[in-house]
Amino acid sequence: MKETVELLASLAQATRLEAFRRLVAAEPEGLAAGDLARALDVPQNTLSAHLAILSRAGLVDATRRGRSLIYRADVDRFRSSVAGLLEDCCGGHPERCEGRGSDLARRSEMPPVTHRPMNVLFLCTGNSARSVLAEAILRDLGGDRFRAFSAGSHPKGEIAPLAAKVLASYGHSLEGLRSKSWDEFAAPGAPAMDFVFTVCDSAAGEACPVWPGQPVTAHWGIEDPAAVEGVEIERERAFVTAYRYMKNRIAAFVALPLDRLDAVAIDRDLAAIGRLEGATAAC
Repeated sequence: MKETVELLASLAQATRLEAFRRLVAAEPEGLAAGDLARALDVPQNTLSAHLAILSRAGLVDATRRGRSLIYRADVDRFRSSVAGLLEDCCGGHPERCEGRGSDLARRSEMPPVTHRPMNVLFLCTGNSARSVLAEAILRDLGGDRFRAFSAGSHPKGEIAPLAAKVLASYGHSLEGLRSKSWDEFAAPGAPAMDFVFTVCDSAAGEACPVWPGQPVTAHWGIEDPAAVEGVEIERERAFVTAYRYMKNRIAAFVALPLDRLDAVAIDRDLAAIGRLEGATAAC
């Protein structure tokens, strides 16, 4: 049952589901990683993170053909898992499940059983741009599974106007967002963090406070959009790019089956996310 849960969880994300569908359609030849990335219109390194999750669930495998890495869907694995699920759920009589689509649909509308939300802190130096973008994005993408926070080692005390503008243009609420010191989260009574991500190289090189809860840490450095000079449209474009890079990372993060990964696998996957498109040299 554990393997079936991981298999289904790996498909519970739009890009991975579409990738698997296209690989099934391409059987038995399979598809090169680059061709699949272009078909899905996603960066190849982003696709690699998704394919790693599908591979870990046993749904895809890869073989080298010349200079290309060819991915194929393990259709037999998927078919046997679904058959096993029907066997379990229908008491050994899959025919009993026929015609119950409306009943299953009603059940799917029930709220999922959730555990304590995981606390995630994003850090940069000024806490005015990148970390604020990350906090707002995770608040919306993370649903009930995560609580997002951000802070800075030397906070500027205000959110960059273009960061606020870009967030609002993508439909994110600015309520509660503020530039603040990371000392707030090392103080007694502060929420214990499960994850702490540095999103700028300078913050990654500083001596961080001792965080309550001994969180998992990783570096997801991207270029500072506030450092870009020029006319406003050029500076705004830099913030849009930073937003896109950060959203790709957070989407990959929330898709991880964190409750089923060991510490080594989590560290590996978080490091891989940090190397997605737009990573700075320190990553």
